[in-house]
Formats: sequence, C-alpha cells, structure tokens
Amino acid sequence: MQRPKSRGHVALSFFAFSAAAAFVLVTVVDPYSGATASPYFQVAGATSDRYDGEAAQSLSVASTVVSNTVTIDGYTVVEPEPEPVPVIVASVGGVSVAPGSAQAYAAGAVAARGWGTDQFNCLVSLWNKESGWRVNAANSSSGAYGIPQSLPGSKMASAGSDWQTNAGTQIEWGLGYISGRYGTPCGAWGHSVDVGWY
Repeated sequence: MQRPKSRGHVALSFFAFSAAAAFVLVTVVDPYSGATASPYFQVAGATSDRYDGEAAQSLSVASTVVSNTVTIDGYTVVEPEPEPVPVIVASVGGVSVAPGSAQAYAAGAVAARGWGTDQFNCLVSLWNKESGWRVNAANSSSGAYGIPQSLPGSKMASAGSDWQTNAGTQIEWGLGYISGRYGTPCGAWGHSVDVGWY
C-alpha cells in the first residue's frame, strides 16, 4: 500500500518547481542578469577598459569643473571647460549689491521715494543689524519677522499676501513704516543707534 503525500511535501515540490522555472526564465530573458554585479563580468569581445579597441569613456575631475573626453571610431571629442560666470556686483552709494538681491530692490525703492544714496546707506546699516537682509529672519523672543523685523510680522500683509516670503513686499512695507514713523532711513538708523531698536 502506497502512503499518501503530505501537504508539506506537495508545497515543497511546487516551490522547487517554481524556483527552477523562474531561474530558467530569467536566464532566457536576460542572460546577463546577476552577472553585471560581478567584477569579472565583461561583454563578449571587450576588455576591462576598452570597447571595440578604443577607450570607452574617461572622466577627469579637476577642482569643481568636470571635463569629459570620449573616443569612438577614432574620433576624439573633448568637451571644453565652461567659462566661469562672472558675478556682477553693482555699487549703490558705496554699498556693493548683487543684481536681483533684496538690497538691489531696496536701492530702487529708495530712489523711487526720492531719497539719495545716503538714505540707502542708512537703510543697509539698519537692516543689516535687524535681519541681515534675510526674508525669513524671525525673532523668537519678540515675534518680529522679515527684513524690516515687523512686529508682529503679520502687519506686512497690508503690503501683500506674500509678506512671509517676498523680499519686495517686506521692503515696501518697511520703507512705508520708516517714512511714516521716522521720515527717512537715516532717521530710523539714528533712533536704532540711540535706543537699540526702531
């Protein structure tokens, strides 16, 4: 009398058959699978650093500039190093400002109000002290926020809904505040020097 097979034996046989079939299928579909991770893998007819007798590709890194040289079919292509991009810095009243910066925007806004470079210089000193010209500068003890250190920061919403992230909105609000309270940036700077705030 033949003994019936147990469930475990049937499951093990099915698993073994499935694993063998999967291995054969993978080998047929992609004969290089698993071999590419090996340091000994090579494409037929190629040496470890050459393809069709020519250098496949070389990459030279010097400092932070990357140079790429490729040789194929006897032709060599060398990508030139990119030209350095000059950083243009303008000077407003003796203060160097980068185009597109918050200070450059402020220089235009100060001039639009009819104030001279002396007022711009006072504004730079004032907001260097207050926020370092950072749009997200926050004073955790007082709640002052932004480039002009508005207290509370939400006051700047009167200049625009983007008051938390837009330097232009903060600068426009700050210049309006300075004009209404101190007359000029130099008036605000003088007050800040005397009492420590404006």
